[in-house]
Formats: sequence, structure tokens, C-alpha cells
Amino acid sequence: MKNVSRLVPLSPAGRVPRSRRRSLLLLSLLSATAVGLGACHATEDSSPTPRDSATLAPLEESQESQSNPVIASKDPVPTSSPEDEELTRGSSSQAGHTPLGDANTAMKTQRPEAPGRLAVTKVRVGAHDGFDRVVFDLSGDGHPGWHIDYDTHPAQQGSGHCMEYEGTIALNVNIDNTTYPYELGLDDPHIQSVPGVGEVVEIISAGVFEGRSQFIIGLRAKHPYVVKVLDNPTRLVIDVTHDPTR
Repeated sequence: MKNVSRLVPLSPAGRVPRSRRRSLLLLSLLSATAVGLGACHATEDSSPTPRDSATLAPLEESQESQSNPVIASKDPVPTSSPEDEELTRGSSSQAGHTPLGDANTAMKTQRPEAPGRLAVTKVRVGAHDGFDRVVFDLSGDGHPGWHIDYDTHPAQQGSGHCMEYEGTIALNVNIDNTTYPYELGLDDPHIQSVPGVGEVVEIISAGVFEGRSQFIIGLRAKHPYVVKVLDNPTRLVIDVTHDPTR
């Protein structure tokens, strides 16, 4: 039996009519766009959380990773600032060393209270009994907003490219009211990839786009988390809670 297909009518010159070619081209573009959007997606569940001025519990010095420097280099590692020494002093057994609020797995978002100009200058991570802490140090004026959610296939803002990361699932972290460090007269901190500890496998920078800095936190599993902004100095803190035996 012959395979009979419907033929596209040709013009007298033997070509597909111009209107038909436009329809076919539009259909192809729409199909390609649908494939691209399906490759990287994010889910949204609102759970706003307020800014807090509480004191940040210290990170364990023996189990802390920092973002400065984060690229391979033979140069000496810079010494920590007094603020970093305060953050890294102590152990996880200290009284009051607990997550900064009630944690859950829902999306968390908070719009900036007012316009500001901040830059992420360092990313640090520390492991504690029952939770792991990621700290984004910020310099500049104002307070950040944020939009944070779980995603197995996070896309880079602006380009839409899928971000590759180590881990089974990722927290897609977007920090608003931010810009490039050089626009604030600051040196480039070269934040590219930060090795993780505990349930945090790694943290990678996805760059800055239209006032928003994006970071991907690769995790071993999906855990409850809580977000807080702390002052003096300004920091955005994410505590990821888990079974202390993990």
C-alpha cells in the first residue's frame, strides 16, 4: 500500500507560497521555545519571611568553606576580617546555636523594603548539629530582597541556560537590590564555586542580571530551610535543617 501524504500546494514557480512559509516558520519557532522552557523550570509557592536583626550564630571553623578565594591559585589565602573571626569562633554545642526560625520546604520571597545598591562580596557555609548554614555577605546601601525556591533544573536568569551543579536538588537563590561589586568601587571577589559541607554539596554563582544576583545551592536531598537578613554587617542567611545523624 502506498503512503499517501497531503502535499503542500506550490506556486506556479514551484515554491511554497510566502504566507505558507511564514506559518511554517512561526510553528517551528514556537516549538523550539516550548522545548527550551521545558528544559529548565521552577515551581512557586509563596511563604514570605521577614527581615531580622538577630545576632548570627557562629560557624564551626573546622567545617567552614568560604568563597574568597574560590578559584585555583598559588597566591597566599587572604586573612579573615574581624567580622569573619567572630562568625567562625565557637562550636555547634554552644547554647542558642540553633536555626534562625521555623524551617519548611516552601518557596520564600521578600521584596526589598526600599531601593538599594548592594553587592555580594563573600559566600560562606558551615555545618552544625541538625542544620547547615549558608551566609551571603553584602556590602553597600540598603537591604536585600530575595526569591528562593527548590528546583532540580535551575535556569540562569537572563540567558535561560540550565545550570549544572553537584547534588540531587538545588535551592535557586535570587538576591534583589544587588549589583556588580565594581559599580560600588569594590574589588571583584571572584565568587564562582564554593565547596559545601554537611548536606550542602556546593554553591555556585550564576551572575548578576538587572539588579538580581543568582546563586545555586546544590544539596544532597530536599530539606526544610529558613531565610533571614541580619544587620551590622548586612548578611542574607539560609539555614538548611536536617536529621542531626546525617
